[in-house]
Amino acid sequence: MFVRDRMTPNPISIDEDVSVLEALDIMRRHQVRRLPILRQGRLVGIVTEMDLMRVSPSPATSLSIFEMNYLLTQMKVKQVMAKEVVTVSPDTTIEEAAVLMREHAIAGLPVLENGRLVGIVTETNLFDAFVDMMGLRRPGSRLTVEVEDRPGQLAEITRIISEAGVNIIGIASLPPDQVGSVPSPPGQNLNSPTHGRGQLVLRLATTDPDPLVRQLQQHGFPVVHVVVQAG
Repeated sequence: MFVRDRMTPNPISIDEDVSVLEALDIMRRHQVRRLPILRQGRLVGIVTEMDLMRVSPSPATSLSIFEMNYLLTQMKVKQVMAKEVVTVSPDTTIEEAAVLMREHAIAGLPVLENGRLVGIVTETNLFDAFVDMMGLRRPGSRLTVEVEDRPGQLAEITRIISEAGVNIIGIASLPPDQVGSVPSPPGQNLNSPTHGRGQLVLRLATTDPDPLVRQLQQHGFPVVHVVVQAG
């Protein structure tokens, strides 16, 4: 999945000479938390709601409301915007975008194509992508299965699932060094994770996973957690 599939196209943007007060008003009217800043159609910065709030007078100030508004109309966003902007292209994968956001501690990335602003991708877009990729809005079951870190494990598990006549909605994997403890739901007596094994998280199109769980266990794949999500 690529950024172009999840970005907000044609994002609201402003000129660098827009005042802080006007920028705040634009954000509130359009319910956005960041605005790309353009100069003659080219991206030169980005400003967030937090940036604007930081330069706004404190409620404890002795200034009157008229004085505060005057100051905010005189201050331009170019004075407070971030000038070093991390960007992506429409063909960037959403995984790469997520890594960039995490590494730079930012919640949104302008999307440029041939130097032109064509979209913005935010943490909300990526959360929605994750939800859709894992089929979290669809009825089904979530199984966490222990696997050894060697070739052929996924093929064997998918064969067992296929023979059980169950469709796979989504798959995620965790290597051994990222596996933590998995609590068993009430009433379930499942195996606890074995040290040195990875895990597969499977979203399956069935609300009756018990027969499949037994099959996986019999083939040496401990199922350490099960959640059923009804429609």
